Amino acid sequence: MSSAELDRTLNTAPENVHTIHIMGICGTGMAALAGMLHQSGYRVTGSDNHIYPPMSDFLRRIGIPIKDGYCAANLSPPPDLVIVGNVITRKNPEAAALAESRIPYLSFPQALSRYFIDRKTSLVVAGTHGKTTTCSLLAATLHHAGLDPSFMIGGIVQEFQGNFRIGQGSHFISEGDEYDTAFFDKESKFLHYRPDIAIITSVEFDHADIFADIEQIKRSFKKFVALLPPQGLIVANLDDRNVAEVVADAPCPVQGYGMRHDLDWTLSDVTFQDGKSHFSIRHLGRQWAEMTVNLSGRHNCLNSLAVAAVLNHIGVDPQVIEGGLSVFKGVKRRQEVRGVEKGITVIDDFAHHPTAVRETLAGLKEAYSGRRLIAVFEPRTNSSRRTIFQNDYAGAFGSADIILIRNPLPMDNIPAREHFSAEKLAGDLRDRNQTARSFPSTPEILDYLQIHLKEGDVVAILSNGGFDNIHSQLLEILKSR
Repeated sequence: MSSAELDRTLNTAPENVHTIHIMGICGTGMAALAGMLHQSGYRVTGSDNHIYPPMSDFLRRIGIPIKDGYCAANLSPPPDLVIVGNVITRKNPEAAALAESRIPYLSFPQALSRYFIDRKTSLVVAGTHGKTTTCSLLAATLHHAGLDPSFMIGGIVQEFQGNFRIGQGSHFISEGDEYDTAFFDKESKFLHYRPDIAIITSVEFDHADIFADIEQIKRSFKKFVALLPPQGLIVANLDDRNVAEVVADAPCPVQGYGMRHDLDWTLSDVTFQDGKSHFSIRHLGRQWAEMTVNLSGRHNCLNSLAVAAVLNHIGVDPQVIEGGLSVFKGVKRRQEVRGVEKGITVIDDFAHHPTAVRETLAGLKEAYSGRRLIAVFEPRTNSSRRTIFQNDYAGAFGSADIILIRNPLPMDNIPAREHFSAEKLAGDLRDRNQTARSFPSTPEILDYLQIHLKEGDVVAILSNGGFDNIHSQLLEILKSR
């Protein structure tokens, strides 16, 4: 970012802003930010190239006008401030018009920090996996404890039927994304969130379109760790060697959590029943509490353990923590049961990274013990559609009885030799004596499921996108059997 651009983003005080225009407003985070600004009394407008539900319906319902497409006219009359989404490129016509104007602008993370995180105690959940679920557990349990938190989260939290909230309490919870900030700021988003307390769940290679290798990712996490104040706290999954490395020189206390008995916070005696997880927590080698959470999988028990460590630090009683975790209602698209028809359970999950796929399926296999588990996978992210994880995926589906893989949409900006192959993955899984097939389209997957599904089956649909609304289509097909 040039010095001139930096001046443009930082010289606008919130009290001088009345009208705000948001470029790329229909993204999940951008729409939530628009809602928070609108709720705070600002006049908000927005523009986007892809105006689609549910975010478009949400924005219209609360009275925020949206311009279809990007153009210079969207900045007339000039707003007091423009917030530029990550989806906007330097060549975008509206961005070009903004550059030629004198209108101040901020990135999404800058705006979130300046208008909502500032003057709050900032709780940031970072890591390759588990950010959304861990943030949601933290927000819901803080709310249950009567601390009235504010938050911005990358998923719809069932307790609140939304992904943002402006509370009157002293805490703000944000999802610390390591993805880059904006076309004028290529540093990670989480570097803007002024963390006072942080959770780091995991550090693995991801976002191959942004980072060249794991070393670049670790450097970004080390920059994040360096932001913590001396009186702050990092709760870190020290079972993960990369996490241990990035927190090694932390400027504040670090409390480790995981399965190892030598850590500050240890998970033990984990059992699963009826979609719930039961576990014990040991703190500094002593029995601390028994917990139950309405989520399956050891990874979600670890997420809950990290939340318990943070809440203990800020003074919440263990019994209150247990009460909050036990009534947690979950997050949309994280092991979300979309419906049950003819004895067949259809589950929607966001998993796409090989580790997330493996842990999610292992958790579901434990939660639905004795039932056949069918995994339906759509590689959709910039990383999952590349060969970077081709071999790793072969070891990620071990808990599934049948694996169905949709051919991903090709990426025009990389050579064909670097494209992920659904057919190769299916072949690699068959070499492991697993039942696996690849399909060119969603209708063909539905045809296969219609023929082969039987009562008692659990279908886990894994994608970070809409997947052609396959969940609803499948439930309708099963209903009409």
